[in-house]
Amino acid sequence: MNMKSITVKWNGKEYEIEVDEAVMTVKDFKDAIEKQTCVKPHRQKLLNLKLKGKTPDDDAKMGAINLRPGTKIMMMGSLEASVEEAQRIPDDLPPVINDLDIEEEEVAIENRSEYLQKVEKRVKEYEVKILNEMRPGKKLLVLDIDYTLFDHRSTAETGAELMRPFLHEFLTSAYKNYDIVIWSATSMKWIEEKMKLLGVSTHPDYRIAFYLDSLAMITIETQKYGVIEVKPLGVIWGKYEHYKQENTIMFDDLRRNFLMNPQNGLKIRAFRQAHQNRATDRELLRLASYLEDIAQVSDISALNHSKWEQYRKGGYY
Repeated sequence: MNMKSITVKWNGKEYEIEVDEAVMTVKDFKDAIEKQTCVKPHRQKLLNLKLKGKTPDDDAKMGAINLRPGTKIMMMGSLEASVEEAQRIPDDLPPVINDLDIEEEEVAIENRSEYLQKVEKRVKEYEVKILNEMRPGKKLLVLDIDYTLFDHRSTAETGAELMRPFLHEFLTSAYKNYDIVIWSATSMKWIEEKMKLLGVSTHPDYRIAFYLDSLAMITIETQKYGVIEVKPLGVIWGKYEHYKQENTIMFDDLRRNFLMNPQNGLKIRAFRQAHQNRATDRELLRLASYLEDIAQVSDISALNHSKWEQYRKGGYY
């Protein structure tokens, strides 16, 4: 028999599934996953299980997928006991503009089926315009714009006055080890204008892979804080299988934006009052060093990014 051991990663744990590629179908694979995780097959979202670039049908043979040795399948899905009868939340609700101090107990919503369905819908329907070649083997850096790279509230005669210090140096350094994506909770028009204004879209020393706008976001509801909009990285992972939880990091000044992927988010200090703080802000320089330090870590989602300033190669101190 052509047996392979496939690792399925779910809810922070890894499960080894024995696969007989000659006879086992995707449905059989899901049934085997259920035996170990208790997640029903219809609630399983296997993000990087692809057949010719698409999600395989349940009757497809596992042998046709041709999984490489050592492949890890990332699963998202909820246990029946934790699936709440939540009301449907319209996708066109206006975004909440204030940041929220999300408590740790809220992170379980990342596995709720109604939100995973929204992510899957974005994967299928949201169109990404590729700007520059994606480089297999590189990790992924996802960046916000407003208050992360740019003070969009202050006034100035030129964009350079509102640009966060060392932006181009930071992106040049990051580009050596990471593909770079810009994801802003605004329209695509404004993203493109801001990237031109800051000289990011034409810089010779780095390239942006693509932009994502507000239409790629989803609305979720937390018991304590109500309806908020977030940036689920599963949208990217579902479209491009070489990007996954283990090799992705997101910088944003709003913690709520990575609530669906808390293990991949790093809350950057907001850059406001550019005229007053431009001379002293060194956040991007320090973050460039952090990205370089963790570039060879196989699973950067396992790191505690909230303690990034205490990290040195080899671990925290």
